[in-house]
Amino acid sequence: MSAVFFHCSDDKHVILDRIGAAMDFSEARVHAEQLARSFVMTPSAEDWRNWAVHVTDDIGTEIFELPFTAILGELH
Repeated sequence: MSAVFFHCSDDKHVILDRIGAAMDFSEARVHAEQLARSFVMTPSAEDWRNWAVHVTDDIGTEIFELPFTAILGELH
């Protein structure tokens, strides 16, 4: 297991994960989806379509990026 961090951002905002969590990369994918879903499901005026979760390792290297649109589905 590795320490991974889940930072969220759009073109104007950044939310840094300063704590991180120890998990493998498949668990990190599930956690990133849950995190994005929790932001989207919380009542807010925020337009989440431009946001993404940036999953990094303990030295800041990006492992993968999950756009919030991946969990929003297609817009109608």
